[in-house]
Amino acid sequence: MTTSEPTTAQETDRERADLLESLRAHRAFLRHTVQGLTDEQARLRPVPSSELSLGGLVKHVLLTERQWVDFVLDGPAVMAATHESWAERADGFVLRRDEKLEGVLAAYAEVARRTDELVLSLPDLDAAQPLPEAPWFETGATRSARRVLVHIVGETAQHAGHADILREAVDGQKTMG
Repeated sequence: MTTSEPTTAQETDRERADLLESLRAHRAFLRHTVQGLTDEQARLRPVPSSELSLGGLVKHVLLTERQWVDFVLDGPAVMAATHESWAERADGFVLRRDEKLEGVLAAYAEVARRTDELVLSLPDLDAAQPLPEAPWFETGATRSARRVLVHIVGETAQHAGHADILREAVDGQKTMG
């Protein structure tokens, strides 16, 4: 039996479907991990060597995904490092008293919807933007939309794992095992 080679459009469709499947699976793990928590539990920092909380992790993942999608659409200016953005970055790991986990989860769902739409509608996953000048980026480097999306998948998966550990420390519940 002979199979025909897939067309570029078929390969692109499969690639987009794979990216979306990975993103959706890791987002679901993260959302499931915080299911049923009170806002107070979501603010707990149960690991002595860390400032991380479950609510802060969800907030960080949503802000990171939003920023990278903005980068794909609008370029490096959205990632400019200023004193203000460093303070905002630190705040991005904290579920503040004026924030509710439910609100952060709703904002995360909106960010996820926007990212999913981008994956489906972007004409070319090879479309690239120059990275901003920063010590952690190679001078003159660029990132394609594809590489950004793979980074978002990795970021989400990594923090879903962190969240699983924190959840067990908060109330003994295990998400992934």
